[in-house]
Amino acid sequence: MDTATPATASASEHGIVALVPAGTRRYPTLVASPIAGSLGAEITGIDLAQPLSPEQVADIRAAAVDHLVVFFRDQHLPVERQEALTVALGGFGDTPFVEQIEGHRGVVRVVKEAHETGIANFGGGWHTDWSFQAAPPSFTLLYAVDVPPYGGDTMWANGCLAYETLSPGLRATLEGLRAVHSARRSYAPGSHIDRTSDRRTMRIHAAEEAYDEQEHPLVVTHPESGRRALFLNPTYTIRIAGWTAEESKPLLDFLAAHATNPAFTCRFRWTPNTLAIWDNRVTQHNALNDYDGWRREAFRTTVAGTAPRP
Repeated sequence: MDTATPATASASEHGIVALVPAGTRRYPTLVASPIAGSLGAEITGIDLAQPLSPEQVADIRAAAVDHLVVFFRDQHLPVERQEALTVALGGFGDTPFVEQIEGHRGVVRVVKEAHETGIANFGGGWHTDWSFQAAPPSFTLLYAVDVPPYGGDTMWANGCLAYETLSPGLRATLEGLRAVHSARRSYAPGSHIDRTSDRRTMRIHAAEEAYDEQEHPLVVTHPESGRRALFLNPTYTIRIAGWTAEESKPLLDFLAAHATNPAFTCRFRWTPNTLAIWDNRVTQHNALNDYDGWRREAFRTTVAGTAPRP
């Protein structure tokens, strides 16, 4: 892998310093061009509709680990090719609560029709996919089919930079702390998604299992890059283990706000036939719900992961 320019550092107007990744990176079978200073790159030089070699899959994985989220525009991707890439990256993760399309296990049709106004979209609000699972997904793949003429962007946040810019004292305080994650806010009976299910085209099923709880370290180590990252999100993280919800709230609120500081984010404008792959282990994302009256459709798969480690 050749790097065109060295990494540098820049300071935001808020005084937070974030590492700026190197410029265009050339992998053996593709090219990655950053779209923001903190994370995200567009990939060129590869046709995902064709069968991929092991070298190409390895480069896709390496680029996703390096840039945390990567985008492939103008890809005419049959669902079978998305499935094949998901398998090549590690196999399907478990997908609860959401119906998968018939005949394609693990593939979810993420759709909000133009008439579905005034309700929350799927994927809205800052979150890490399925962090309430014992082994959350390692990667998520989302292929856009139909997008509104404006609105419907997605944002991602870099948990590594969020951790690295904390004070030494707070980093020391977080060592050994674990957070409790649960799907109850989104998928429990009586949640907003449950109350509006009759107004949705997308089939999402509330269930009692949403009340289940899972503990993960507040600070994790990426199993491939070795970088450390904050691992929490306001959608699924409900308290610190051993603390009450009231005691946990001030610290979790601070960390959640810090983790999504604009200095650590990128924002992506979708176009039809674009595939995004993101590293779910050290990122959060937020699908903006600002396109009432327009249709948006994508196909989503997740890659099986392992339990987060400190």
